[in-house]
Amino acid sequence: MIEQPLLKMRLRVPQDVFLVRQLAREVAREVGLEQQDQTRIGTALSEVSRVVLSGDADTDVTFAIGPEGVSTVLRVSVERPGIEAVRLRHELGHVGRLVDKMEVEDGANGTVVWMARRLPASASRLTPERLEEIRAGLARHVPGSPLDELNVQNQQLIAALDEVRAQRDELARLNAELEETNRGVMALYHQLSEELEETNRGVVALYAELDEKSEQLAAASEAKSRFLANVSHELRAPVTAVIGLSRLLGDESSDPLTTEQRRQVDLIRGSASDLLTLVNDLLDLAKAEAGRIEPQWEQVDLKAVFGQLRGTLRPLATRPEVDFVVDEPAVATIRSDEVLLTRVLRNLLTNALKFTAEGEVRLTVRPADDDLEFAVTDTGTGIPVELHERVFEEFYQVPGSKALSGKGTGLGLPYARRLAGILGGALRVDSTPGEGSTFTLRLPSS
Repeated sequence: MIEQPLLKMRLRVPQDVFLVRQLAREVAREVGLEQQDQTRIGTALSEVSRVVLSGDADTDVTFAIGPEGVSTVLRVSVERPGIEAVRLRHELGHVGRLVDKMEVEDGANGTVVWMARRLPASASRLTPERLEEIRAGLARHVPGSPLDELNVQNQQLIAALDEVRAQRDELARLNAELEETNRGVMALYHQLSEELEETNRGVVALYAELDEKSEQLAAASEAKSRFLANVSHELRAPVTAVIGLSRLLGDESSDPLTTEQRRQVDLIRGSASDLLTLVNDLLDLAKAEAGRIEPQWEQVDLKAVFGQLRGTLRPLATRPEVDFVVDEPAVATIRSDEVLLTRVLRNLLTNALKFTAEGEVRLTVRPADDDLEFAVTDTGTGIPVELHERVFEEFYQVPGSKALSGKGTGLGLPYARRLAGILGGALRVDSTPGEGSTFTLRLPSS
């Protein structure tokens, strides 16, 4: 859009200041500015005209519509020869607050003061035909008297004062509401601060109590471990002696026993053997809990480990209904502790053989990402889902389960899981009642 002139007039006498004020309001109204903006344009232009209108030189005032960036503006320029631009800038500094932009610069025929006011979106309807209508209307404009202009100014002043008073009353109301809100916020803040302080005191007290309970629990756990270790150690000697004496009594070189006496000696020897197994399990568990087991890391030959397990546990697989299978390892070696790894696998296989009446007990190993998974699978009675974690609790046995050979102590699986943790791995169970169980030992491969 190029600049479109609307009106040009010349100021010669002081009375023309009233006329240019009237025309400025009329132009602002025709191009769509609101009443307040009309008053601002009229006031700004009359003040500029008053300052520059002096001496014999005439002053030209031009109204035009033109672009300003992405906006359309009403541009008013006042050109006056023989006046210094520097002085005008100083004297008209306050006028710039009434418009969007004002500049004082040297023009071809003198100093030019131009002002711009941004037009509303309705300015897009200012077609060439509409601009021509505005020009014609301005040409027919009949100026009013100075008294008429003074009356208009008074009305505008009264309206501005009413608006200022209304804004002042609204501001006072908002300040009162804000003060009331602030009081409520402060009251809420103090309440929340007190509640937070009380909660913090409770939390601190709770942490102190938890620390105390934790210390007590650690002390109790240490005492339990010491008790189990000491009692197990002290019981091993007499239990071993009982087993040895029962063997001497049943030896053929000893005095002959009656059938009833031999039966009772066998009962004594069997009970003592079960007690020795329990004592050994307790001692191993106590060592694991106390952290006294330090792994000896080395490259373990899994083929040799599997062969040893196959040979040592074969005598336990005495029921023809159960196939005992130790597969050849799919991985040659693993960096681990051979003794501890063998204990875990022997424990799992022994447990599976105890509770499997028919079917199969199988040991396999396979890679799993950067780890190895050892799986002991059986076709025994299975374990309900809700008891999968409880079987790793000390002395816990699945209700209704009955070992087919030997007696269960409820310590083997907790001990195996602790050893798995010492080896840097984990032990889990997947089982379905009536179908069997799979205990999976997952260890880092290196």
